[in-house]
Amino acid sequence: MTLGRIVAGLLQRGHVVQLMRPRQFEEVQPPEQDGLEQILFRGMPVPTYPELRLGFPSRGRLLELWQQKRPDIVHVVTEGPLGWSAVNAAHALHLPVSSSFHTNFQSYSRYYGVGWFRALIEGYLRRLHNRTLATMVPTTSMLQDLKALGFEHVTLLSRGVETRQFSANKRSPNLRERWGVGPDDLVVMNVGRLAKEKNIGVVIAAFRAVAQRLPTARLVIVGDGPERKQLEKACPTAIYAGVQQGEALASHYASADVFLFPSLTETFGNVVSEALASGLAVVSYDRAAAHELITTDLNGVLVAGTAEIDFVGAALSLALNRQRQVTLRKNAAASVAHLNWDAIHDRFVEVLVDVMHRHGQQHAGAAALESRVLVKQPNA
Repeated sequence: MTLGRIVAGLLQRGHVVQLMRPRQFEEVQPPEQDGLEQILFRGMPVPTYPELRLGFPSRGRLLELWQQKRPDIVHVVTEGPLGWSAVNAAHALHLPVSSSFHTNFQSYSRYYGVGWFRALIEGYLRRLHNRTLATMVPTTSMLQDLKALGFEHVTLLSRGVETRQFSANKRSPNLRERWGVGPDDLVVMNVGRLAKEKNIGVVIAAFRAVAQRLPTARLVIVGDGPERKQLEKACPTAIYAGVQQGEALASHYASADVFLFPSLTETFGNVVSEALASGLAVVSYDRAAAHELITTDLNGVLVAGTAEIDFVGAALSLALNRQRQVTLRKNAAASVAHLNWDAIHDRFVEVLVDVMHRHGQQHAGAAALESRVLVKQPNA
């Protein structure tokens, strides 16, 4: 979703974008759009995410394409084989390269029983990103973390929220009625991919604690993924709304009361800002977007550390205090009103221009050095 917003912002500003990505499962050729050329590559299903595909190494094809139509800059947004090939091809053609760090792949390892693999993943990511002249990250805490791990040229590019889409005004009594709740009943919500690394088991644990004290409360889970069947078994009384988009997603957000976000692996977590814009009282661990956007007892609740019992306790305390919910929800939307996507788009272009400028300086210096060496060579 973030990349979609960035591409849209570039096109609105008159830039031309060549988007190179793997063809997804059963995908046909994407529709043409002014200023946007999409080139699809072969790929394979991502482990545990069979509906998503990982691009195969394609250095040769990228070299051929970029020799025919030379871009001003290459921006790499995924670190798989296709992204690595893009860095290699760009270096071979002396093109400037920037990158984004969107996913904590190294943190996923402990959720899939390969924690020992973390150091290898970190090393791979560091090598790839350090071959680019800028690595954009969405939070200051992530910027500091990556610098501590030896990542170079790390720069901040925050995330926006579409406040025209996400708003408390989208609250729907009809939708709440379909959920089987009354005007004064509590609706607890989680939105996101239903996967192990999202830590959704903590949502289930928190809601069980809430339901023991508030039997009319309902849990609504929006999204889909490999853990859905397991979650349905663990909490069959929850409403599993599946994937929602556009106005339907906005209505789902605004029709809840409390939003639980227990993920410990996010680089940002767009759902936090969307929930706040929708007027929800958010409970989250103190990291990523929540760390940047939430002040406890002003517009949400931050949970220190990583203990499940602390998150469950914070969620239960908020669920039982209606006046506290009212205060947090009243302040939530205003707290993210400044997150304008236009400013994010402008900052993205600013970073790209800076990378092109520094790349030009480096190559001018290299060319001058080469010239001096060649002049001296006959006398060697």
